[in-house]
Amino acid sequence: MTSNERQVIMRGVKRLVVKVGTSSLAYPNGNLNVRRMERIVRQVSDLRNRGLETILVTSGAIAAGVGRMGLAKRPSDLAETQALAAIGQGILMHMYEKLFSEYGHPVAQVLLTREDVASPVRYHNVHNTFEALLRYGVVPIVNENDTVAVDEIKFGDNDTLSALVAVITGARLLILLSDVEGLYSGDPRKDSGARLIPLVSSIDDSICHCAGGAGSGLAVGGMATKIEAARIATGKGVYVVVASSEQEEILERIIDGAEVGTLFLPQQLDHIGQRRQGCSG
Repeated sequence: MTSNERQVIMRGVKRLVVKVGTSSLAYPNGNLNVRRMERIVRQVSDLRNRGLETILVTSGAIAAGVGRMGLAKRPSDLAETQALAAIGQGILMHMYEKLFSEYGHPVAQVLLTREDVASPVRYHNVHNTFEALLRYGVVPIVNENDTVAVDEIKFGDNDTLSALVAVITGARLLILLSDVEGLYSGDPRKDSGARLIPLVSSIDDSICHCAGGAGSGLAVGGMATKIEAARIATGKGVYVVVASSEQEEILERIIDGAEVGTLFLPQQLDHIGQRRQGCSG
């Protein structure tokens, strides 16, 4: 796909979802990386200034709780993890509120569990809430409600959550910011011959084979969850880009049609209207 073709796609974007993970927001000790947060907030603010309705899905609450309490690592106990999420979510939102206010943009916290999208009534209410926030010109900041979520109602990772938010809100584009530049043919941290895959037109076994594990001790996602998120979103007509949060002005470059990261094209449906089988199938 040429840069001109990407530009045509991106010109059609009026609403998008940006997801940023723990590895892009926090140091390994759990303390928030303010420089990276400021960079992301500045770019999202500039997208809003361009007239693009932008929703931010963020991880980092548990990591922030780990940092505030001075723990050496993320605990495995559910009650402790939920307590740390409660501690860290306030820290995380306080920082977002402070940074976005410097650019003149109000924010709103939206905490979701899988129950909120599984029930038709609650799904409708969530959709209406997003619509009202965007009409107000607010930047919704979304996270899983880790304080109350248990296995039965968890999304499992914020990549999946961001894909569902993109579907709920009718976004045209989902940007998954990562600690790598996109989807590679192998793990670039272990395989010097791994190459970046710039375009994915179909999520098949060869694409699934490229996925690895979680990127850090504080994160729960990895490339496998991003591919699954792409499968969910593209199956509903949403374009998906996986790119590195460390690249300069990455959000603006994506919106301007630059050939960066990995672009996943919307998936076709088969003759009975079902998505073709993806990595989890």
